[in-house]
Amino acid sequence: MKKKVGRQSILFSERPYLRGRGTVVGKKEGEGPLAGYFDVILDEDMYGEKSWEKAESKMLKESMMRAVQRAGLTKEDIDVMLSGDLLNQLMSSSFMARDLHIPFLGLYGACSTMTESLVMGSILIDGGFAQNVLAGASSHFCTAERQFRMPVEHGNQRPPSAQWTATAAGAVVVSSQEKKPQPAPAVRATAATIGKVIDAGIKDANQMGAAMAPAAVDTLLNHLEDTGRGIDYYDLIATGDLGFIGKDIMVDLLIDAGLPSDKVYERYDDCGTMLFTKEQDVHGGGSGCGCSASVFCGYLLDKLETGQLKKVLLMSTGAMLSTISPFQGESIPGIAHAIALEAE
Repeated sequence: MKKKVGRQSILFSERPYLRGRGTVVGKKEGEGPLAGYFDVILDEDMYGEKSWEKAESKMLKESMMRAVQRAGLTKEDIDVMLSGDLLNQLMSSSFMARDLHIPFLGLYGACSTMTESLVMGSILIDGGFAQNVLAGASSHFCTAERQFRMPVEHGNQRPPSAQWTATAAGAVVVSSQEKKPQPAPAVRATAATIGKVIDAGIKDANQMGAAMAPAAVDTLLNHLEDTGRGIDYYDLIATGDLGFIGKDIMVDLLIDAGLPSDKVYERYDDCGTMLFTKEQDVHGGGSGCGCSASVFCGYLLDKLETGQLKKVLLMSTGAMLSTISPFQGESIPGIAHAIALEAE
């Protein structure tokens, strides 16, 4: 079977199983509309640690171990672990990997990292290079603010377009074998599209949704063209972290590209608008690696496992800026990767 289709997409011949998942979220995320779908909701975002960075690493470790346990495995059964976060040198993921002693590949796709981990994990399973892969991602509001914007202690004002980095971690076991006994239906990865870096020329770091939306549009259009699918093939197409503003831009661009407006409004949503309500004072909505990680591993996988959704395209989005690039006058490149999950 030919696995590469079109320019950017892959069809998985072995259709890897998603057999275990885990989520940990912060206090604010636990006050949102998806609270009932998360495994752990923190009482306070320090998680009993001495720094926010240590807390984020602990959250990621906990979500990883819950995914392994729910899969009916031990950490010795995991061949490789794929993970990433927003901090310099993948600090949260690397320190988590130090504790778990599992072979580790660190990935950086900014807020697109959860889907990047799932895509790479599915490729390893589909190619026969691993039997069980642990994929995850994390973010923390306070660690991201401290690194990319202003120290939280400054209490600086955030413009209405600014998004709220989710304090959240999510993980999933991608496997060549289904869990026994397997609750029906089984969820399997069927296809993926690796995104290109698209730069819309936006330089304002408080306009992340606008910076990432063109990359999400490009990936979705290429996915549909490569696979020969229409937008109505999926029950839900979920971008990762565009928020309220980026979601509106995405809708407009998709309709401008010729997709039927009724199908776009019916089938498309964004994890950054699902995680919080506007009344929670998150301004532009949710973002961060943990946004799509927690919404997917908690809410969307639950809907797939219970048969309420049958076909989902997860398309996490990332803004590929660094801590210094905005100060050098650089614009913000965006990227989006997509993975198709189907319940059988």
